[in-house]
This record gives sequence, structure tokens and C-alpha cells, in this order.
Amino acid sequence: MKILTIGASTSSSSINAQLANYAAGLVPQADVTPLPLEQFSLPIYSEDEEKENGHPEDAQKFLDAIAAHDGVVLSLAEHNGSYTSAFKNIYDWASRIEQNVWQQKPMLLLSTSPGGRGGATVMEAGKATFPRMGAELAASFILPSFYDHFSENGISDPELSSQLHEAVETFANSLAS
Repeated sequence: MKILTIGASTSSSSINAQLANYAAGLVPQADVTPLPLEQFSLPIYSEDEEKENGHPEDAQKFLDAIAAHDGVVLSLAEHNGSYTSAFKNIYDWASRIEQNVWQQKPMLLLSTSPGGRGGATVMEAGKATFPRMGAELAASFILPSFYDHFSENGISDPELSSQLHEAVETFANSLAS
């Protein structure tokens, strides 16, 4: 199974990328491909930009990466209660090429932050919009207080660890069906 992971941030030390890669690695026999958003260079989306210059090649590369995989593990970073500007921009550009951005791929939707809510607000936004854009939302999980609960060995809190494993199992089963 080929799984694409996206930590929806351009930070080279993204905690959301860490969580997405960790979760995808829990899927048995997964071939995991991280997709760092910092590799994409796109102008800020606007109708004028689109009319003048068309769709950026990197927006198509984003869609091609999704198409080349069986499922997506996406962990949303939260900036001021919403998507990061880099993620929102690539998402907007991709939707101008193909409204079915997520291409009916099973998705494990995650979020984390240093704070106690773990990106709960952006998680709700993703749950509300991604299915309308072609995501088959298999499961979701929020990890609050990332630095208190996550290390290279995984999630230290037994209850949170169990919740993540349950979400990963549900996601893995959706990939198999």
C-alpha cells in the first residue's frame, strides 16, 4: 500500500509532518512517501493570477502525488485557528485544476499543536470540507500538547496512543477494501 503523508506546514521541523509519518508507519506493509510542502513554489492564488498565467506546475505535481498513492495521511497545522497559508494556497490552486482534490482516496486526518487543543479548530474545518473535495475520511485523531506526548518512540500517553492506533487500524482497513 502506497501512503502519502502531508504535514500541512512548510516548517522543516514540522510536528505535523512528524505525526503524519509516524501514523503512516503504523500501517502494516505501508510504503510511505512524505510530501514536504516546502518543495512547492506557488504564487498566492488569485483569479487574476490564474487568468494571466494559468495553473502552476507545482499544483499539478501536488495532484499527481495524491493520484500515485492509495491513501493520504494528512496532519493539519493550525495557524490562528485555520489552515497554514502554504497549505491553503496549494489546496486552492489544486482545486482550480481538479475539484476532486483528494480523488476519493481514503484519508486519515490528524492534527497536533503545542497547545492543549491540538489543532481542534482546523480539524473541524478539514472534516467539514475535505469530503466535499473528494476525501474518503476514514478516521481522525487529535494529539494535544505535542511536546508533552510525542517522542521518537511514539505517543507516551497510553490512552492517546490507543486512540491513534485505533484510527490507524480503521484507515488501514479502508485501504484494504
